[in-house]
Amino acid sequence: MESKTHKPHDLVLSAQGVTKAFDGFKAINDLNFYLGEGELRTVIGPNGAGKSTFMDLITGRTRPDEGTIIFHKGEGDKENVDLTRMKEYQVNRLGIARKFQAPSIYANHSVFDNLLLSLDRSRSLVKALFYKPAPADLEKIGEVLETIRLQDRQHETAGSLSHGQKQWLEIGMLLAQNPRILLVDEPAAGMSDEETVRTGELLLSLEGKHSVVVVEHDMEFVRQIARRVTVLHQGHVLKEGNFDFVASDPEVIEVYLGRQKHEKVA
Repeated sequence: MESKTHKPHDLVLSAQGVTKAFDGFKAINDLNFYLGEGELRTVIGPNGAGKSTFMDLITGRTRPDEGTIIFHKGEGDKENVDLTRMKEYQVNRLGIARKFQAPSIYANHSVFDNLLLSLDRSRSLVKALFYKPAPADLEKIGEVLETIRLQDRQHETAGSLSHGQKQWLEIGMLLAQNPRILLVDEPAAGMSDEETVRTGELLLSLEGKHSVVVVEHDMEFVRQIARRVTVLHQGHVLKEGNFDFVASDPEVIEVYLGRQKHEKVA
């Protein structure tokens, strides 16, 4: 039997008692969430469950009314950072990267240059374009290209890529920054079946190297990548466990999956 809350041994992120209200409506309501080092976590839930708001709170786009969100940089309390006191750019520099649903890339630049521009070398676009890559930079870009399977497209303009390839490129741009935590919002949206499968393989390959949180609605895709699934409902963790546990839970079926969807995933 799965429990509602789960604390991995080596935490990289912990949210406790987090509440956020907008005009009296609690988008997040006494939320507790724990993410382990190198863990791949999937977050699901109906529209209005608080998924996007929670991602906004983690990344500093908005601040909670109550509670703490702690980034565990290393061993000991002195290495802990309360993200609720930081601005968005400060959170990003800690190594917490977020990918939104729509891909954001430099469409007129090559795939290679998109990755070069993403390296944590220079904040200036002009300086980055004229920066001569060091051997370590080329090695890093090569590793990312292999991970996202775009080695053969590296000299083509990013705008010429398919929708799925653009999504992979943006994930690669974030990987070029060596994030500790990668937040990915609905990566399978708008993809072909083949692209969806390859996206799942990409995210699975990041497990153990980065802590990854994937927000997703496509339950077949969730089935492919699921390790531990967190179900949000009304801003609170409704259930948490492996795919089979949450997909067969009566409360999850009632508030999210529905009987028809349950037949597909059970």
